[in-house]
Amino acid sequence: MKIALINENSQAAKNELIYTTLKNVVEPLGHTVYNYGMYTAEDKTQLTYVQNGILAAILLNSGAVDYVVTGCGTGEGAMLACNTFPGVICGHVVDPSDAYMFAQINDGNAISLPFAKGFGWGAELNLEYIFEKLFSCESGQGYPKERVIPEQRNKKILDEVKKVAYHDLITILKNIDQDLLKGAISGEKFSEYFFENCKDEEIKEFMKGLLA
Repeated sequence: MKIALINENSQAAKNELIYTTLKNVVEPLGHTVYNYGMYTAEDKTQLTYVQNGILAAILLNSGAVDYVVTGCGTGEGAMLACNTFPGVICGHVVDPSDAYMFAQINDGNAISLPFAKGFGWGAELNLEYIFEKLFSCESGQGYPKERVIPEQRNKKILDEVKKVAYHDLITILKNIDQDLLKGAISGEKFSEYFFENCKDEEIKEFMKGLLA
């Protein structure tokens, strides 16, 4: 699995801690982490939580990654921004039980974490346990296990509802504020990571045009 980490400006100083913790948990499981930044609070590219959602949607809908880990001060804003877009099912995760139940019941492809609220002593341990519960087993297997059939059915229903509730991503990207969009893809490593892994030619060509 290819996993992207995206941090916005208010919590960018914690990027290295989050990245290291995520990498240490998931790489032994065979997953790869792509750190899309922000890397420090002083980065030239300053992402807002809204741009986290834009970037997450581009990465997931293009197949450049399979999963996005993001967040903000409370985790709420980044979660709302991610769920604004088609092809993204983002859960708000505070602790390991949230992570496990979101994975098994909702089978999403993104999480948003609170990187300020409640982020105190032992925060890195909470992150470690969250990532373990999220990525160490197959998702969508139900919780409790005897509820797996209706939960999988509801997930399929949600996927179908989302298909008709949103415009396609290219239409959204063409109509969204272009400065906001260009800012979301202006990170130091975006071009290197994205074009190496993107599976959707239409989105790839659109991104090339924006970056030209």
